Amino acid sequence: MKEYYVYIMSSYTGVLYIGVTNDLIKRVYEHKEGLIDGFTNKYKTKKLVYYESTKDVLSAIEREKQLKKWRREKKDTLIDSMNPARRDLYNDLV
Repeated sequence: MKEYYVYIMSSYTGVLYIGVTNDLIKRVYEHKEGLIDGFTNKYKTKKLVYYESTKDVLSAIEREKQLKKWRREKKDTLIDSMNPARRDLYNDLV
């Protein structure tokens, strides 16, 4: 059964990007290498600061939409609950 991930990337200046994927390691690598055009490349969101997983793709998509609507303070609280030091969690995955 597949696993789906909702994740938050951060730039070193604190800009956040929220996305969904079924291959977290590959997707974060693409962010880090600048392989994704648009917002993530423009703002250099290269640090994985939060992620959660589910087996249901629709739940992942709904969660992504929910997080994108949240105010910044609420997103920061969510990130801090998993990663208070704001480490790059990618290193834990590879």
